[in-house]
Amino acid sequence: MNPSFDVVVIGSGPGGYVAAIRAAQLGFKVACIDKRKELGGTCLNIGCIPSKTLLHASELYWKMVREAEQYGLKAEKCSYSFQDMMKRKQKVVASFNEGIAALFQKNKITFFSGAAKLISSTVVQVAGEQIGAKYIILATGSEPISLPFLPFDEKKIVSSTGALSLAKVPERLLVVGAGVIGVELGSVYSRLGSKVEFVEFLDKICPTLDESISKELQKSLTKQGMSFRLSTKVTGAELSSNEAILRIGEDQLKGDIVLISVGRKPYTQNLGLEAVGITPTAKGTIPIDQRFRTSVSNIYAIGDIVDGPMLAHKASEEGATVAEIIAGQNPVVNYLAIPNVIYTYPEVAAVGLTESEAKALGATVKTGMFPFKINSRAKCTGEEDGFVKIVSDQATDQILGVHIIGAHASELISAGALAIQNRLTTLELAHTPHAHPTLSEALKEAALALHGRALHR
Repeated sequence: MNPSFDVVVIGSGPGGYVAAIRAAQLGFKVACIDKRKELGGTCLNIGCIPSKTLLHASELYWKMVREAEQYGLKAEKCSYSFQDMMKRKQKVVASFNEGIAALFQKNKITFFSGAAKLISSTVVQVAGEQIGAKYIILATGSEPISLPFLPFDEKKIVSSTGALSLAKVPERLLVVGAGVIGVELGSVYSRLGSKVEFVEFLDKICPTLDESISKELQKSLTKQGMSFRLSTKVTGAELSSNEAILRIGEDQLKGDIVLISVGRKPYTQNLGLEAVGITPTAKGTIPIDQRFRTSVSNIYAIGDIVDGPMLAHKASEEGATVAEIIAGQNPVVNYLAIPNVIYTYPEVAAVGLTESEAKALGATVKTGMFPFKINSRAKCTGEEDGFVKIVSDQATDQILGVHIIGAHASELISAGALAIQNRLTTLELAHTPHAHPTLSEALKEAALALHGRALHR
């Protein structure tokens, strides 16, 4: 007799495993299916976690080599073992694989490893077995986009997956696409000694950022030794056993490794969508209503396969929300309050609207800025690059966006998300006590600056 469940989740990434756990907490009998044997999806296994582990290790090395003396530290003969960095990366990933497995066991979630396929709206096939489901949540994530004339071989032409598993640090790394993933992985290898050059089709890097933040990030990365060719299109390529040559108009670029980082696309291949009458959009996303239901009323979709930013924490919010909707609750995801982070140095973090987005929506915009170079904690730690920028509605004083470039921006942005989630005004933020000395004081000062009241500028 085939097993049957209340909720079957397809995909065990940050959206899928959170949906499974929340559904189990709400009393449902839950199964989760993933094509990998390891839980955690792209984010844990070949995305967020391994990349941030390498970013941290490479930043420690880079700071010891370049900045130790300013702190009175001696770092003679400082070196690194790339193989040991990779081993630690895998150890971190494995610990989280085990952690999610333990959470599944704790919450009595049944895990199936194998490719899932919809047989009907209530039956899913996996590993030759058919399992029943009252409700199905699709959370299959996304995969890197390749270029037609540069298919991935994950050796010389690599996606983010291959870039996280190189055998050695390349002398010359060419990165096609200067978006979030490109600048993060480019930073890793630049710090470890690679000559890194970006080719970007658009006229700025990380184009979704507030323009002032994008310019500051490019300036900082250039100062670190990375170079950028903006408004430039790769028109062809030649490969040999020794190098890759990219053609860009009349010019050529040569590299040992080419990282293609031009975006990601929803992963829904061979899922059996046609069998149940679900038709993806031209972009490959699955259409849903405001309660995440597909065209089939008991099948829901979340994460990278639906519209919106492809962010792990966005998928997690949607996963927990769908489980609660199935349970008859009425939760709402506030997409304006979902932050976005780039883990370069300095870090970049943003939540809400950029200045140009707010103006396009018709708001009378007012902005306040405060640089870290005059923040007391930044002076103490020597992390003075960057600034905080707050975008507000002049008529209501409501905070519309918070944009940070600087050390630990990934942690500071939570205050901005909280402000937007609760529709706070800049004066409410400005009048909130902030500990001294902390980097967070720059948020308070930026809010005060909106009213011409910055205390330390």
